[in-house]
Amino acid sequence: MRSYPETLGAGFAVMRHRPPSLWAMPQLVAIALTGQNFVDAMRRTWDEGNGVLPIDPRLPKSAVDALLAAMQPARIIDSDGETREFPDPRPTAVGDALVVPTSGSTGVPKGVVHTHSSIAASARSTSAALGVDPGSDRWLCCLPLSHIAGLAVVVRALTLDMPLVVHDRFDADAVMRAAAQGATLTALVPTALARIDASAFRRIIVGGSAAPAHLPDNCVMSYGMTETGSAVVFDGHALPGVELRTIDDEIQIRGEMLLRCYRDGTDPRTDDGWLPTNDAGSIIDGVLTVRGRQGDLIITGGENVWPAPVESVLENLDAIAEVAVIGRADDEWGQVVTAVVVPTHADQPPTLEQLRDAVRANLPPYCAPRRIELVAELPRTPLGKVERRSL
Repeated sequence: MRSYPETLGAGFAVMRHRPPSLWAMPQLVAIALTGQNFVDAMRRTWDEGNGVLPIDPRLPKSAVDALLAAMQPARIIDSDGETREFPDPRPTAVGDALVVPTSGSTGVPKGVVHTHSSIAASARSTSAALGVDPGSDRWLCCLPLSHIAGLAVVVRALTLDMPLVVHDRFDADAVMRAAAQGATLTALVPTALARIDASAFRRIIVGGSAAPAHLPDNCVMSYGMTETGSAVVFDGHALPGVELRTIDDEIQIRGEMLLRCYRDGTDPRTDDGWLPTNDAGSIIDGVLTVRGRQGDLIITGGENVWPAPVESVLENLDAIAEVAVIGRADDEWGQVVTAVVVPTHADQPPTLEQLRDAVRANLPPYCAPRRIELVAELPRTPLGKVERRSL
């Protein structure tokens, strides 16, 4: 008799002995719910031996249809709780827990397949790094459950059989109430962190975009991705069970928390288990520095410019509320460093010379922007990352 993988904690009502006929073809179930309703549906689906495809209910119908066509689930639990069946579904493998959509750098939907073993390994690793005490700590999840960062918060609580509070969305007042009622741990993006009193929590994982200028002492800046089951690095240091290396300036990761494959069956890992991330970085004295996606590199007049250091300088200017640095095609320079700026005050935008002076005071002269573009807002993902391909 085949047994259901018992890799997750007592928070899961696992069914340990299921007839082989029901294990033959586990199904993928799409869930378009939020908050606790999503968590309850996910646990029921896992108890049935099936995998879960989280769907963001905020997506337009055309985007949902495209995602469903690419992932080929057996059925979907709609936002109203109703279930619809689909013809010709693609089965999942025994032990698969999640298929998490990610657009990557191309915008083409992919599904990252995580097993119960990989998400449990991620949960144990991050919990150990945070010094989580299941007897006294309580997790708050206020990130979208259609993304790995929100899912990982839920899985951490369930794996260690801990109290868990799940919000449908981020609301600063609701977050502070949850802290007052006993929540000690949470995960936030920098824009959300800026709207709460961080000292109300024991520890906060921060991720999704560049670190804020001033990170409270009880916060850790995380690095990870959907393929790694969420965070694998805190403040530049690898988490327990995580191996890091760089090959030709590219960050590579190895550990039990890595994906099994993509939904189409392809495995991005090397033969010896390393995941190439397509992120550029360096490791000095065991500390990882991430410079950004390799495709974000700006080559201007033969010089390499990474957006992140330039953005860090410009974000400190009072006249700038938000900024993204990109390369625009140019006949003379190949690319020119361009600052896309949201002014603090629309009627008093910064000048290009102000930006150039600030950058040249901190970085090599070739890093200084040659163009400035003023916008009302930057396009961002639900987790707060700037969508550079939309600029």
